[in-house]
Amino acid sequence: MASPLLEQVKMQAQVLVPILRAFRAEIGVERANRIAWQALAGWRSQLVQEMHTGFSGSGRERWVAGMAASVDRVGDAIDVQVLAQRDDALELDVTGCRFAQFFRELGEPELGFALLCSIDDTAAEEIGAGEVKFTRSGTIMQGAERCDFRYALKNAGL
Repeated sequence: MASPLLEQVKMQAQVLVPILRAFRAEIGVERANRIAWQALAGWRSQLVQEMHTGFSGSGRERWVAGMAASVDRVGDAIDVQVLAQRDDALELDVTGCRFAQFFRELGEPELGFALLCSIDDTAAEEIGAGEVKFTRSGTIMQGAERCDFRYALKNAGL
């Protein structure tokens, strides 16, 4: 299934990349990136809250429901290998990522990380609220061979 999220991200990038590059030229790379990353952190927080609206229960239950609901939006944009799915953990590797490919072709993998990859941290922190602990040692977007998603889960079963 095609990825509605990938298409949305491509449209966003058509606007974001030229603006970010113009700001970098005007005020410098470091300052422009810092401002953009701060703005994207706020946007991610709002997006995560919207993604989980309508789901009830504990933070963990809302997070699980949001993860399940995101599968259709992500579609075939990533290749996932589930390593473990237990009451206390969800471990998976993303072994292929069309998002990363797109942002590398643009020469903007850090923007891709700030726009997309960081959503996982935000969701675990803001929705999981102490019931979901997320760790990842690397992302394809930032040059790793794979994205290693490791979630430690508290309370009720998955």
